Amino acid sequence: MTKVYDRVALIGLGLIASSMFWAMKRSGLAGEVVGFARSAETRDTARKIGLCDHVYDDVKEAVKDADLVVLCVPVGVMGTVAAEIAGSLKAGATVSDVGSVKQDVIQSVGPHLPDNVHFIPAHPLAGTEHSGPEAGFAELFDNRWCLLVPAENTSTDAIAQLRALWEGMGSNVEEMDAEHHDLVLAVTSHAPHLIAYTMVGVADDLGRVTDGEVIKYSAAGFRDFTRIAASDPTMWRDVFLSNKEATLEILGRFTEELFALQRAIRTGDGDHLFDYFTRTRAIRRGIIEAGQDTAAPNFGRGAKDGE
Repeated sequence: MTKVYDRVALIGLGLIASSMFWAMKRSGLAGEVVGFARSAETRDTARKIGLCDHVYDDVKEAVKDADLVVLCVPVGVMGTVAAEIAGSLKAGATVSDVGSVKQDVIQSVGPHLPDNVHFIPAHPLAGTEHSGPEAGFAELFDNRWCLLVPAENTSTDAIAQLRALWEGMGSNVEEMDAEHHDLVLAVTSHAPHLIAYTMVGVADDLGRVTDGEVIKYSAAGFRDFTRIAASDPTMWRDVFLSNKEATLEILGRFTEELFALQRAIRTGDGDHLFDYFTRTRAIRRGIIEAGQDTAAPNFGRGAKDGE
């Protein structure tokens, strides 16, 4: 694989950043990969496991001379980090991110960046419920999608270079505008996470079913809810607050559908339930056919996930 960037700086060293490092090293995509994390404990862990060629204690030092800077921090603090590093960025560098919301990131990061850098927001649609520097692995992005959300008039060469990096790390890459991205993700990720958190919360509140029974008798459906609901709470708090409109729109639609299903169950309308479940089953088949999941029941619980 050809080297795409001479020097890459990863700001924030959690699951995505650590997976990016191992994926870049696997394919020789960067000459040097450096990192920074706000927490001294995280920096120490990164150094201990060999994550990044060099881990800096100062974010400004980390981004200096980097050809690509990737913000791998919660979306709620991206604006603050951008303001901090703006004066240390190399002319002609590309600044990107891995946040799961794009309109808010563009509004909070964009105004801080100097005119002589390229800003190309991105979102790799990959992850596990595990977080932290030790959670990453090189294969995380293989055959997963990464969405690039470049602003108008962004250099086509800079976009092509970032695309080459993500493709080199195993991703399928598409470009999308920010508003559409946030709506798509509200459907495919944000609302499902909120529903999972809610269902686990309901089980926790239901006094007539003990904690022991919930744990002991968890069938696959509830078990998968708990897996989703184990995701990083800081990240998901920021996601919902920064993608408020799209998430509320999808939750409104969800509530309407839920009421219709409640009515069908109450009135004994089996035809409605059967037709609805048949339609939704076809979507699952489509996901498997697209190679974005496997029909194997233990998908997502392999050794890489620590289970």
